[in-house]
Amino acid sequence: MVKILSPEQLIDLIGKDLGTSEWMTVDQDRINQFAEATNDHQFIHVDPEQAKAVTPYGGTIAHGFLTLSLLSYLAAGIGVYPEGMVMGINYGLNKVRFLTPVKVDSEIRARGKQLDIASKGHGRYLSTMEITVEIKGETKPALIAEWLGLYITR
Repeated sequence: MVKILSPEQLIDLIGKDLGTSEWMTVDQDRINQFAEATNDHQFIHVDPEQAKAVTPYGGTIAHGFLTLSLLSYLAAGIGVYPEGMVMGINYGLNKVRFLTPVKVDSEIRARGKQLDIASKGHGRYLSTMEITVEIKGETKPALIAEWLGLYITR
């Protein structure tokens, strides 16, 4: 659930779990569209028969960068934002680790933890969140990222 909070309330969230997003399915059509958009047509992503025959995954897997690109969508439902925010800017990543491949038709969700929120003056706040992308039925996550967002307020 999205929360709009005062700067003081945001600071109180440092170190706290922000909950989880809804589950979403990563199907072959989404994987194929990502392959088209990025020109990454490696067989482990787009050829179900060869991926099943050659890889230990039993079929195709999502691109790691596809999973990473879904952070904006997945984290939107668990975000915390300052009052009066007019826009948020993806400011980058401090760290990303891809731990477990996302097999075709897997369900994934994001779990967030607020690591830091810092005032940058002039109504700007730099948020640092740890985002873990969980895979339903797997013990290890797909990825863990330390994600930076710059929030601009009125």
